[in-house]
Amino acid sequence: MTENGWTRWPSREALSPKDVSRPRRLLAWAVRVLVLTVLMWAAFHDSRVHGWTMVAGAGGVLVAGGLAWALFRTTLDHRLWPSLGLVVMLLGLAAGAEAAGLRSPAVVLCCGCAITALERLPLTAAVPVASVAFAVFAVVDDGNGLTSASVIGGMALAGYALRLDAEARGNAQRLLAQERAARAAEAESAALAERARIAREIHDVLAHSLSAQLVHLEAARLLIERGADREQILARVVAARGMARDGLDETRQSLSALRGEMTPLEDFLSDLVRSSDDAEVTVEGTRRPLPAEASQAVRRVAQEALTNVRKHAPGAKVRVSLEYGLCEVTLDVRDTGGSPGELAEVGGGYGLLGMRERAELLGGSLAAGPGEEGFVVTLKVPV
Repeated sequence: MTENGWTRWPSREALSPKDVSRPRRLLAWAVRVLVLTVLMWAAFHDSRVHGWTMVAGAGGVLVAGGLAWALFRTTLDHRLWPSLGLVVMLLGLAAGAEAAGLRSPAVVLCCGCAITALERLPLTAAVPVASVAFAVFAVVDDGNGLTSASVIGGMALAGYALRLDAEARGNAQRLLAQERAARAAEAESAALAERARIAREIHDVLAHSLSAQLVHLEAARLLIERGADREQILARVVAARGMARDGLDETRQSLSALRGEMTPLEDFLSDLVRSSDDAEVTVEGTRRPLPAEASQAVRRVAQEALTNVRKHAPGAKVRVSLEYGLCEVTLDVRDTGGSPGELAEVGGGYGLLGMRERAELLGGSLAAGPGEEGFVVTLKVPV
């Protein structure tokens, strides 16, 4: 055994009865009551014990109980010197009991001190204490040497077995506490991740929908300032209303996605470009269901990219390409370019940043920049 094993205290979980099962506690108390009953009967049944000796014996039992309780507390707190002092007091009480003719209590006290020391003290202190206690037992025991040696060996093994059992119980309790803490942390992390996911969904839907409505409403305002005719202004207002309706539909889709009910990605992209005559969708690779997070990332990036095209290159033709690879899915949105519209500066400017953050959260990447003709947004997400 290593030096650390000799000097290490049994763990507090091993020494504490706090997490001991109810049946085990009841059994321990039943054994204690039985031992105390037998002890009292053996001590006071002898006709030689009477008068003040009997009173002193009863008082000694109470004192021994108090010292034993104090010993359990000091060992639980890992206080070595007070524990050793209490053991010495108990052994002195055993010697007094032997001198008073109360041999049975003296034997029980000696054995109890030895077993308790082996169970609850560091081995560097437990072995000497147990040796002294067994020596006192050998002196007060009226059996022959072989019997005493056998009893001492059995009690030493019992004390060490109790120590190993307590340590095993303490280790099990620590592992259980660690597992509970890990499960609690995992549940908290999952809850935080889910809240972050819901927050991203709400933000993306509202940002896309409100930004598109703002585009049309700002256009209507500019038309009014320039004295445009009623039909042009009405067209912008109707378009804003349509975007509000689309935003409501997207909100419902997001709620369905959070519940695990999502329309196929290809159908979503087709519906997204259906209102525009200058946009087309192509799908390559073997179509298959995607994880919810990956599917939502593709949907939101496609929405944001198309909104940017309407804002920065109105009238440009858009090609949306979705490619299913072996380990990733790629979304490519590119336009033919055009003159920036009057609404190019409308909005907060956080669209590309939000798309890039969404991709990085999934371990993917997003590239956005000028292409051969216009602007290109490419999203790659591992699946």
